[in-house]
Amino acid sequence: MKSNILILAGPTAVGKTNISILLAKALNGEIISADSMQIYKHMDIGSAKITDEEKKGIPHHMIDIIEPTEEFSVSEFHDRADYLIKDITSRGKLPIIVGGTGLYINSLIFNYNFAETNKDEEYRAYLHRLAKEKGNEYVHNLLKNCDSESYNKLYPNDIKRVIRALEVYKVTGKTIAQLNSEIDIYDIPYKVHYYVLTMNREMLYERINKRVDIMLQNGLIDEVKRLKSMGLTQDMQSMKGIGYKEILMYLNGDISLDEAIYLIKKGSRNYAKRQLTWFRKDKRVIWIDKDNFKNDESVAHEIVKHYKCNSTL
Repeated sequence: MKSNILILAGPTAVGKTNISILLAKALNGEIISADSMQIYKHMDIGSAKITDEEKKGIPHHMIDIIEPTEEFSVSEFHDRADYLIKDITSRGKLPIIVGGTGLYINSLIFNYNFAETNKDEEYRAYLHRLAKEKGNEYVHNLLKNCDSESYNKLYPNDIKRVIRALEVYKVTGKTIAQLNSEIDIYDIPYKVHYYVLTMNREMLYERINKRVDIMLQNGLIDEVKRLKSMGLTQDMQSMKGIGYKEILMYLNGDISLDEAIYLIKKGSRNYAKRQLTWFRKDKRVIWIDKDNFKNDESVAHEIVKHYKCNSTL
């Protein structure tokens, strides 16, 4: 019999944190974060990381697990989260995956077999050398003839994913999109209960803008200054996060503070739009429109009621 997992996802600033705590209390759950920025230590304000006080005693996992100088892959998230799901379930509790990083969530609920995915380390190293010698655009252009979809979707500076797309094609003879279309969504060890929060778009954008203002009031600039003093640069994976890269550009004298704030708000709004588009692709999603509920407690009550009706079927 497959074990149950509950997923609470949604765009940035929609209000997942408080509702996830209410769900964990009602369903005897522990929370596994699916947030690609909250994995990093020392990056608290810009990632809107949950505080110890906000946790209300609910165990949280996959937060503060690596240094911001380290790389972290989707496959590593999958392996760690899969172990946690088994552990939480074995203790009679419900694993609740909470976050907005769609790739992390999909690594658990689609049959991506990361361990058996063919790799070509030598070819990957060759492409990295080629990018250094001839530039990112040169390597990006190699996608044009073999994977036009990735070519059009990826920017040249997203060199890690560009190289991964080229590597996948070389090893399998198929594009990433072709491989994804062959994935069986039901061949996974969990029974998935997938809820995505949404709300009026303009209200969401207002919440995003306000949250950026609060981050700045809470010391985002000083946080990035500390990270810079630790030797972190714009080339590192952790510093490519929205909020961090713009403030770093400001500290480096590349843009003004007003420009940085404008770019953070714009980038966050665009990210929210992409998140919603991502979640719409999965037919298992149960959409929860927060505008139809009077408060977080009533949202949580609805999810708990739906989960209990379906978890034993």
